[in-house]
Amino acid sequence: MKYFCNPLNVSYRYQFNADPRRHGQLQICREAADPSMILFQGRYYIFASMTLGVWVSDDLAHWENHRLPDTLPLYDYAPDVRVLGDWVYFCASNRDHNCDRYRTKDIFNGPYEKIEGSFPYWDPNLFVDDDGRVYFYWGCSNVTPIYGVELDPKTMEPKTEPKTLLEGHPFEIGYERFGENNSLLPASEEEIDAKVKAFHKMQGVDESSIPAELMPLIRGMFSNRPYIEGAWMDKHCGKYYLQYAAPGTQYNCYADGVYVGESPLGPFRLAENSPYSYKPGGFLPGAGHGSTMQDEQGNWWHAATMRISVNHDFERRVGLFPAGFDADGELFCNQRYGDWPMSVSGFRQEPWRGPAWMLLSAGKAASASSHTPGHEPEKASEENVQTWWQAASAERDEWLCLDLGKVFTVNAVQVNFADDKLDIPCPGEIRPGSQARYIDEADRVTQWKLEGSLDGESWFVIEDKSGAQTDLSHDLIVREEGFAARYVRLSDMAVPFGQSPCISGLRVFGRGKGEAPAVPCYSAQRVNDLDLIVDIEAQENTLGYNVLFGNSPEKLYHSCMSFTPGKLRIGALVKGRAYYVRVDAFNENGITEGEVKSL
Repeated sequence: MKYFCNPLNVSYRYQFNADPRRHGQLQICREAADPSMILFQGRYYIFASMTLGVWVSDDLAHWENHRLPDTLPLYDYAPDVRVLGDWVYFCASNRDHNCDRYRTKDIFNGPYEKIEGSFPYWDPNLFVDDDGRVYFYWGCSNVTPIYGVELDPKTMEPKTEPKTLLEGHPFEIGYERFGENNSLLPASEEEIDAKVKAFHKMQGVDESSIPAELMPLIRGMFSNRPYIEGAWMDKHCGKYYLQYAAPGTQYNCYADGVYVGESPLGPFRLAENSPYSYKPGGFLPGAGHGSTMQDEQGNWWHAATMRISVNHDFERRVGLFPAGFDADGELFCNQRYGDWPMSVSGFRQEPWRGPAWMLLSAGKAASASSHTPGHEPEKASEENVQTWWQAASAERDEWLCLDLGKVFTVNAVQVNFADDKLDIPCPGEIRPGSQARYIDEADRVTQWKLEGSLDGESWFVIEDKSGAQTDLSHDLIVREEGFAARYVRLSDMAVPFGQSPCISGLRVFGRGKGEAPAVPCYSAQRVNDLDLIVDIEAQENTLGYNVLFGNSPEKLYHSCMSFTPGKLRIGALVKGRAYYVRVDAFNENGITEGEVKSL
């Protein structure tokens, strides 16, 4: 069996962002997002924004980076890749000029044949139907919709006029609302008017002098309306599934919704199970703007964007989740334990399979050689990617140690490095534009040694990467046979740019030998059209809870993980639809399902 743990274990490149709104001040972070995943000639490929390359795998568990040629628009967002016959077609986003396409029969070596573009677009998606006809979808805005058009398969020129396919409806669709946990309602027209007038007054601008075509964009700045973006189309059993992302990539509730139609250009209706990709809780939240495809064994997978957004809104990673279609044709995605290790067998698998192992490290005691203020050792075990332990120096004798409380069988450890605010010069030339930046091209290294102990005195090596030449900031170490340990220690660390090492998660997985939690006690109330409040009673021997909900007792496809009992608000409901809820409890020993309740 092979395993992976989100985010995917690849090299994420540093971005030196010179946002003009910040007067050119650099914001430095790692980034990869907006994954397009394809199967081509027996191998899997993921093309993601701002990576300068492509990730390739033979098994969906182990990925390698390969650099792409500079003739491709590697600095443009949301690369879209599709297979058409023997060719792979590539394009990316640019609003400022016509977007060209490129095609090749050899992804690594090329050549890439250029196809002149005829119009600009953002967040593109090419779709090839069973009959060979080609369609194209695009859109990324809080004021404009997702569009679709049929293309000539030879010239890639539009054969039809652009058609509006879907728009945002944040007053009726809860998961489209802005803010953490979909907490912000859109502004009224009167509120927007007042904010726009105040903005113009502050800027000393006469509103009558502003071009009419810019006014929707200016109003959109103050609307709290969701970004509707990231289209992706799949066909299943004769139906067309138009997927899209909302409300914004910087929020924990970034999700992928789906509309269903009988033809590739609609009309479309909101699917009963929308959003189908939604992960607001856990260590690393977010599951929007992605792609859905089948592997060689017929298993469906969804690759999506996951959120950090500390050093920059676009500090992001890529996750992969089991997906599928149920007997009623509903598209779903299993994200119940979506950032825990999961198995990939190479055979047809049950998409609702549980986690490979249980989480052992959450909330456990931690100690360290040193720390900086606000970045104490326990930050590495609180299951929050936005906080981290930071050593006081970059010396190799710094260390971090977890005490699991007792001896467990350990099967996997995920070592998650973070970046504290970096203040270093840009190593290359900033590319101008609305997303002015430089993508670091150097092959950096991240090094460390991982040890285990039964008593905190005698240590054995779990993995020694103190001399590694790889840069894996979310590395996963798997020991399928397991080993006994109470203490796990990380030491001998070296990270890019000579930083003091930062660990957002030293995450340990395995199995305890005790009892699973008792059946959880909770109440659930729908407080309005869009919001659900779940109140969970605290109980002993429980590490956390998973709130499952959906449109029938048998289709609890959505989930939200919490490590804290009490009241939890979920703002992803759709107006006028019935829902059912179940709360499951988990600890180091297993999972206990709760009672299903109707709202």
